[in-house]
Amino acid sequence: MNIAMISAKASPLVATGGADAGEQSVHVAELSAALERRGHRVTVYTRRDDPRLSETVETPQGYTVIHVPAGAPERLTDDGLLQAMGPFARYLAGSWTASRPDIAHAHFWMSGIATELVARQLDLPTVLRFHGLGRNGPRLRVESQLARAATGVSAASTEEAFELIRLGRPRTGTSVIPSGVNVDLFTPHGPRAPRGDRPRLLSSGKLLPCNGFDMVIRALPLIADAEFVVIGDAENGDLQSDPEARRLRKLAKQLGVADRLRLNAGAAADEMPALLRSADVVVCPPAYESSGNVALEAMACGVPVIASAVGALADTVVHEVTGCVVGRQHPRELAAAVNSLLRDSFLRRSLGAAGRDRTVARYTWDRIAADTAHLYAKSMQAYSREPTAASG
Repeated sequence: MNIAMISAKASPLVATGGADAGEQSVHVAELSAALERRGHRVTVYTRRDDPRLSETVETPQGYTVIHVPAGAPERLTDDGLLQAMGPFARYLAGSWTASRPDIAHAHFWMSGIATELVARQLDLPTVLRFHGLGRNGPRLRVESQLARAATGVSAASTEEAFELIRLGRPRTGTSVIPSGVNVDLFTPHGPRAPRGDRPRLLSSGKLLPCNGFDMVIRALPLIADAEFVVIGDAENGDLQSDPEARRLRKLAKQLGVADRLRLNAGAAADEMPALLRSADVVVCPPAYESSGNVALEAMACGVPVIASAVGALADTVVHEVTGCVVGRQHPRELAAAVNSLLRDSFLRRSLGAAGRDRTVARYTWDRIAADTAHLYAKSMQAYSREPTAASG
């Protein structure tokens, strides 16, 4: 297949870079590489956000990245990105008229807008992955329209699939395809980041209230002597002045556990395995989780996971098999789960080994690419049967 991958907001080229490589960048990069390994041809279209970028980049993994000139060649606000989707769509129309893809796969709702505009014009089947749905308001209304318009939808979790169906998306053509993990990079074997004698709990993610790091801090007084390490990406890039970082430190001080909280700046992808392996338990406590990447990476490293029963985490972490699933915003329940694991090293090793087995069996990028290619094939077949497509 000749696949057009549209990721206007997140470039796959930053996935192997520093700590600012987000979930969508990694997903697009790994999926594109895995699809190339399966013999498909992948071209990724992303917005040029730096004037120094070449228009076309051939990656070592085989896929091509096109930097689309849409809007000013700089980082834009979400409003600026939305305004750039018109020029982005015009570029796609010109490119696809000259060289027509078999299917267009859009990532994130803004990419979906540009993709659907051009797909209707050129009579192309489309697949859409949202990478997290909006909570309410105009964005959610647009996402509902896009979900109904796409030929196929790649939902990140069972919860997201049901949410899309409630928004009007047909069950047919909606597939639950989780995020993957690089099981060759994230392994149980390798160096561990330095640590002291205290038991270590570790969480990772953006420093946002919705990510639930405060719940772990509230549980710390009930967990004897454990330290809590947060690998956190500050919204403003500064852990000292970041409002959420200040809030977490203040809470830890109020609860008398300030000496056991460690806020560290976000780490590059190749630094994360050693950090994860240094933990006794990895805690994933968000209020909403679209990808479950941190849990997958920890499981691949053989570390047990305690997670909120939300989003992709509810699918990924198997309770009392690869870790523990706890209620959202229940510090006492979280503390009880942590204490049961810290008391029993054999249980930790058993859960960690089961987590590794689960990622190798279900969450490799080659498996995710196979599932995605199957969705493409179904979408192309369904689209060919539609009266509007047949008459075009």
